[in-house]
Amino acid sequence: MRVNRRQFMKSGGAASLLGAAVPLFPKDADGAVRESADEPRPQSDAGTDLTRLVNVLHGTDSTMAFSRGNTLPIVALPFGMAHWTLQTSHETPWFFNPHDVRMEGIRCTHQFSPWVDDYGNATFLPFLGSPNPDPGARASSYRPAELHLSPQYMKVRLTRYRCTLELTPTERCAILRVTFDDSGAAGLFIDLSVLESEMTNSSGRTVEVLTRANKGGVPKNFATYYRVESDDVDVETKVSELHDRRVVALHFKAEAGVPLTFRIGTSFLSSEQASRNIRLELARRSFDEVRASSGETWESWLGRVRIQGATESQQRTFYSCLYRALLFPRMWHEPDETGKMIHFSPYNGTVSKGVMYADHGYWDDYKAWYPMMTLLYPERLGEILQAWVNAYHEGGWFPQFPCPGYRACMTGSLIDSVFGDAFAKGITGFDREAAYAGLKKHATQVGNPAAGYGRQGIEEYLKRGWVPSDVVGDGAVETLDSAYGDFCIAQVARSLRKTEDANMFEQRSKGWRALFDHDALFTRGKLSNGNWLEPFDPYSWGGTYVEGAAWQYRFSPPHDTEFLIEAMGGKEAFVKQVEGMLLQSPKFNVGSYGQEIHEMSEMAAVDFGQYAHSNQPVHHILYLLSVAGRRDRTKYWVHRVLGELYSPDIFPGDEDTGSMSAWYILGCLGIFSPCPGRSDWTLGSPLFPKASITFPDGRTIQIESRNSSATVGAVHGVTVNGKPLEGNLLPHDTFKRNAHLVFED
Repeated sequence: MRVNRRQFMKSGGAASLLGAAVPLFPKDADGAVRESADEPRPQSDAGTDLTRLVNVLHGTDSTMAFSRGNTLPIVALPFGMAHWTLQTSHETPWFFNPHDVRMEGIRCTHQFSPWVDDYGNATFLPFLGSPNPDPGARASSYRPAELHLSPQYMKVRLTRYRCTLELTPTERCAILRVTFDDSGAAGLFIDLSVLESEMTNSSGRTVEVLTRANKGGVPKNFATYYRVESDDVDVETKVSELHDRRVVALHFKAEAGVPLTFRIGTSFLSSEQASRNIRLELARRSFDEVRASSGETWESWLGRVRIQGATESQQRTFYSCLYRALLFPRMWHEPDETGKMIHFSPYNGTVSKGVMYADHGYWDDYKAWYPMMTLLYPERLGEILQAWVNAYHEGGWFPQFPCPGYRACMTGSLIDSVFGDAFAKGITGFDREAAYAGLKKHATQVGNPAAGYGRQGIEEYLKRGWVPSDVVGDGAVETLDSAYGDFCIAQVARSLRKTEDANMFEQRSKGWRALFDHDALFTRGKLSNGNWLEPFDPYSWGGTYVEGAAWQYRFSPPHDTEFLIEAMGGKEAFVKQVEGMLLQSPKFNVGSYGQEIHEMSEMAAVDFGQYAHSNQPVHHILYLLSVAGRRDRTKYWVHRVLGELYSPDIFPGDEDTGSMSAWYILGCLGIFSPCPGRSDWTLGSPLFPKASITFPDGRTIQIESRNSSATVGAVHGVTVNGKPLEGNLLPHDTFKRNAHLVFED
C-alpha cells in the first residue's frame, strides 16, 4: 500500500486555537527564563549573539491533533548527522512534550517528523543508585525553569537523581557532562529502544553498542553504532532485556561536585568508525572547548544573514526559523582513515564513496527551502544535490522521500523541482548529466511507488497526459505534480542542450489542463471514461486531493499561471479569485478522511479563508498576486501571515524540515520563487528596514526597505544597484555579484 501522511490516524480536535498558544519557557536574549513574555520592543543589532535569539523550543507545543510545528528541541550542528533532544515519553512518536515535568533521558534522534517516526535512536540518562531501567520507571522530574537550551548546548537538572546534565554536540558526536550532588553508586543508562540491539564491547572506560531501531526506509543490514568513552571513571556494565528493548547500564562511583565527562560517538558504518569520529571531532578537547567551537559554528551559519530594525520578537522569530532551516537534511557521510567521505548506503546496504544526506521531504521543501538555499547557502546546496545523485547511482532511482532511504510518502516526484531550480539558478557542485538521467527515468519508466521510487500512475499519465481518479485515488494531484515535474525536467534538458527532450517535456507539462473545469474554474478529478468525478464539492478534503480540497489546489501547478490567469478572465479577475480564497470562511468537509485531521483544524483556527498556510500546497499563492501585477496585495497578505501566524514560539502548522521556516525567511527578505525551475524571483516586500547577506567570498547582498511605515500594503518602485526595476521579477543572476535592492515601500 502506498503510504501518505494523510493515511495516519489523526483523531481528536485542537485543544486550543493557533493564536491562543501560550509561549513556553520564555527567555531573555541571554538565555535566562523570564516570568512572562515581553512585548516586542526595538533592539540594537550591534554585537548580537545570534544563538541567544534562537528559541530551540520553537514549534514543540504540538499534538497529533493540532500542530504548532511538530518540532523537537534539537541541539546539533547545522545538518548534523546526530541530533540530541529530550525524551519525556517513549510511548509515542511525539516523544517530547514541553508540558511534561519528567524526562526519560537525552535522546540521540534521527526523526524529522513524528509522522514517519525515528530510527537508530538511543537514549542516555544518568542515575544514582539502582533504578528500574524501564523508561517510565527510571524517569526523573525536572524544572522547566532550570532547562537551558541553545543550538549548541543543553543543560538540565534531574531532581530525582540530584545531578546536573549538560551536553554539547559536534556533527556526529557529543560530550555529556554529569555532576552529582552526592557521592556514591551512580551510572548511565543507554536505552537502545528495541530488542534488535546489543552491547558489542565493554572494557575499562569504553562501551560499544548498536541498535537496529527503525520504522522503514532502510536495508536489512542497517544499524546505528554508538561508542561511549568515559574520561574519568572505569565502568561496569549490565544489560537488561525488557519486553520491548535492551538497556545497557554503565555503573561507576560518583564523587559529589566532581564533573564526569562521557564522549559519545555515533556512526552508521561501524563501531570502529564511531571511534574514529570521536578522535576527529572531539579529540581530547574539553567540554567547554567543544561548546565554544559549536557556538562559533552556529554564529557563522546564522550570521550569513543580518537584519536591522526588527523588534526583539521579530529577531527571535527570524533566527529561530533560520536555525530550523539549517537542521535538515542530515549528513550521512563519514570520513574514512584517509579523510575521504564514505557512507553506508540506505539504498543498497553497502559502504559507498562520496557524500550522502537523508531525511528531507521534497513534497514539503521544494517550494521554499530549496530556493532559499540557492540564495543563502548555494555552496552547501551543491553538495546536497550530489548526495541525491549518489542515491540515484546506488539505488537505480531517485528517492521520492529519503528517510533515510527509499520511503513511499506523499505524491509526485518533486525532486524534479529541486534540480530544475538548481539548473535554472546556476547551482554547481553536482553531476548534471547523471541528475538528468535520473529525472528522465522516473518520468518515462515504470518504477515502484509503493517502495518509494517512481511516479504513481505513470502508465496512465504517459497514455493520457493525466491520471484518472478511478485508477489512482489522488489522480488530480498526481497529475498536477507530474505536469509541474515535466516542466522542471524540461528546464534541465534545455540547459544541457537536449532540445528534443526539452520540447517533449514542455508539451507534456500542459496535460494537466484536461482536468481544469472551465465552468467551475477548479482542477477536478476525472474518470477513465473522461467524465468528471462526481459529486464535486470544493470544500471536501481528500479523494482526488491530498491534505487539502479543491481550494488548496486551485492555483496549481505553478508553471502554468498564465493559463490560469487567462482562464479566470485576466489579471484583474484572477486577483479577485485569489483574494476571494483568503476572504471567505475557512469551512471544510472531512471528505474521504472521515474525521477532522490536524491540517483542517489549523486552517479553521485562523482568519485566512481557504488559504491553509499550515500546509505546503498553498505556499506559492500569495506571490501570484505579484505575478498578476499587484505586488501591493502580495505585500499586504504576506506581511499579515508573517505577523499573525508566526512567532518565536509557534509555527502555523507542521514545520517539516525547514519548509515553514524558509517561507518566513524569504518573506522577510521580500522575495520568493512561486515557480521553482524559473531563473527569476518574484518580488514581495521586505519586512525589515535592512537585511544583509554576506558570503564567504566577500560578496554581499543588501536589501533595504524605505518608508516602511507607509500605508499597509502600499508599494512603490524598486531599484537594483541604483537602477529602476521594471515589473515584479528579479533575475537570479542579480545575486551572483554584489547587489543592493531598495524597495520604496
